[in-house]
Amino acid sequence: MIDHTGISVADFDKAKSFYDRAFAPLGASFLMMVPAEHTGGVKVGGYGRERPVFWLHEATAGPGRHYAFAARSRGEVDAFYEAALSAGGRDNGKPGLRPHYHPDYYAAFVFDPDGNNIEAVCHARPEETLR
Repeated sequence: MIDHTGISVADFDKAKSFYDRAFAPLGASFLMMVPAEHTGGVKVGGYGRERPVFWLHEATAGPGRHYAFAARSRGEVDAFYEAALSAGGRDNGKPGLRPHYHPDYYAAFVFDPDGNNIEAVCHARPEETLR
C-alpha cells in the first residue's frame, strides 16, 4: 500500500553519504534531487531502484523511526549491514534469522546518523533469491 515515504535528516550531505553506501548492496541508489525552487530551498532527494521511493529532506530530525527495506537475498542483508556500519551506522542487530516473525525472516538492523532504525530484510529461504 505504501507508494513512497521519507524522513527528516539534520545534515542532508552526511545522511546522503550514509544512504549511498548502505543502499548500494540492495541495488538502490540516489535517483533524484528536487530543484530548490520547488522546496523553498530545502534539500530534498530520493532513493530507489527504478524510481524514488525513499526520500530525505533536510530539517530538524529526531530518532525513533523504523524503516525496513527489501533485500533479494540473505547475502544482500549481510552486505547492507557491513556497508551501513562502514558508512557510520551503529549496530542495532546483526544479520540473522528472526523466527519470531516467521521461519525465513532474515534481517539486520542499524541506526543511521540521525538515530533512525534502518533494517534490511529478506523473506526468502536460503536457496531462493527474490526479484
